[in-house]
Formats: sequence, structure tokens, C-alpha cells
Amino acid sequence: MAKDLTTCQVDRQNILNNELAITELQKQTGIQGVVFEERLRFTKAMVATYFDVDERTIERYVSDNIDEISSNGYEIVKGARLKAFIKCIAEQDVPDINVGNISSRTSQIALFDFRAFLNVAMLLVESKNAKVLRQIILDIVIDLVNQRTGGSTKYINKRDQDFITAFLQEENYRREFTDALKDYVDMGNSKYAIYTDKIYQSIFKEKAQEYKRILNLSRKDSVRETMYSEVLDLIASYECGLAAMIKSQSEQLGHKLNNWEMADLFSSFENLPLWKPLIIRARTKMASRDMALRDAFHYQLEEYIKPLDAEEYEKFLGSSGDELEKLMKENQDVLIRLKERS
Repeated sequence: MAKDLTTCQVDRQNILNNELAITELQKQTGIQGVVFEERLRFTKAMVATYFDVDERTIERYVSDNIDEISSNGYEIVKGARLKAFIKCIAEQDVPDINVGNISSRTSQIALFDFRAFLNVAMLLVESKNAKVLRQIILDIVIDLVNQRTGGSTKYINKRDQDFITAFLQEENYRREFTDALKDYVDMGNSKYAIYTDKIYQSIFKEKAQEYKRILNLSRKDSVRETMYSEVLDLIASYECGLAAMIKSQSEQLGHKLNNWEMADLFSSFENLPLWKPLIIRARTKMASRDMALRDAFHYQLEEYIKPLDAEEYEKFLGSSGDELEKLMKENQDVLIRLKERS
């Protein structure tokens, strides 16, 4: 999905929250500033010079987007910190960059750290340099994700250490659910697909085929092997609860449930208040992660999309995910046998 960083704050924030990508961007672009308080900093004049725009243009973008840019490292420095910054300028070799008119009489100064600098690059539409940098940003982020996932994000969910437990647990509850449909519901074999889709639609508003299309899965790909642990946990809860209710209702009535009785039961079940916070959490996790990590957009869940925080990126792209993925590959046969035995 083509990204326009000048218009989508979620995409901008996703990149700026990705510590691995920021480190790689700083390394590959070689953009120079002033190291102050162990962070790379830029004055307004330096930012304007790099992007070849007037300082007033930078001021306008900061004013129009003050909350976003401030959250990403823009600040006003004065007093003792300003004196320390001026000292850093004098001590460091910062070639070919105009730091601006700063002297001992300067009372305060606006500083951008590297994230805030990139944030401005993602917003500026007047600057050719900003446009070039935006493309570099996207290329590096894409390369980083591909490198971490071996070129495919289809199973990036498996890089979460909670995935294996959630997946095996869901398999057990799935079996309970299908047994309940077989023993207590008087419908044809289509009931398995119908009520699987009803669960999916209740939780994330998509049938299995819609989900597969959005993630560009093939016919042989297992839908549940691509799901995040939180989504699998909620599906397992649905299946466990529904199985118990189906059995109880059938035994109370003294016969297998027909199509209408089953539809009424499911409607009552999915509207239980206890599901609401769990569904919102699952939708937010799935929609937000898929947009950021898989470049997959769930249209039905657009309102739930939020930027990922740094911990989420570390979970799926960090070194712990690398070790987990390696371990899973090395023990693939054991995991298959464990799944079949459970």
C-alpha cells in the first residue's frame, strides 16, 4: 500500500516509534548535527538549510503540527541548557552547516532531535530534499522489516513469544467447539464454516476469505497461523464459551439446536458486555500491527488503527524475535508433533 507521509500521521508515528529503523536511518543517511545530551540535535537554521527552505517555512510547520513534532523531540532550550548547547557547538566540528545566529545574548533556541528532524521531512511539501528523504525513509524501513522477517511478513506474528502458547491453546478449544457443533447442532457440514466466520466477523468484522484477501494469503495458508496471540486468545474464549452454551442449551431443550435456535444463541452470546473491551483490544492490535508491519489495511477496522509503540516494534522486529524465529525453525518437527498430540 503506497504511503504518503505528508498526510498520514499514523504512518509517520509508526516510523518514528521504530527504534531499529531510526538507528538505521541515522547510520545510512549520515545526516550531521550537534551532539547534545547524547542526542543528535539541529537548530531551526540547520533544518531550514538542509531542506533548502526559509526558516519561516519551518516555523509554520512547527506551529501547525506542534503537538506531533514536540512529542518527537522538538523543544525550546534556555538557561543553563542553552549555555551547554552553545559550548557543544564550539567544541564540535560541524562542517558546512549553518547553525544560525547564536551568541551569548541568545535567550532561548528551538532544537530538533533526529526524530523531530525526520518528522519535519515527512511533513514538508515545498522541499525537494524532503521528498528525497521521505523515499529513503520508506526504503530503509521496508528493507529493515524484510531483513528481520526473511522477506515475508506473513508470519511476523510468530515472532511474539506468546504465539506458540496461544496457538496450541486455541487448537484445543477449537476441537471442543467443533465437537459441540457436531454433537448438539442439527445443521449440515456447512455449520463449521458458517460459525467460524461468525466468530471472525464478531471479533474483527471479516470472514476468513476477506481476511485472506487483505493479507494476500494463498489457499493453502492457514488463517490462524497468521494471527496475533491476543486475537487467538479471544477466538479461543469464544469457542470455549460457545461450546459450553451450545451443549447446555441442547440438553435443556432435549434436542439438537436448529438453525434459528443456534442463530439466537450466538446473537445473545456475542452481545455479552464482557466481550466489548476484549474485542476493542484485539481489533486495535490486529489492525494497527498489520498496517505497520504487514502493510495490510483492514478497511472494516480503520477506526481502530493506532501507531505502534516502541515496545511493539521490539517484540516483532527485535533480537528476541530473531532468537524465537530461529528456535521455531530448528524445532519445527517437534512443534508439529506437539500440535497433533494436543
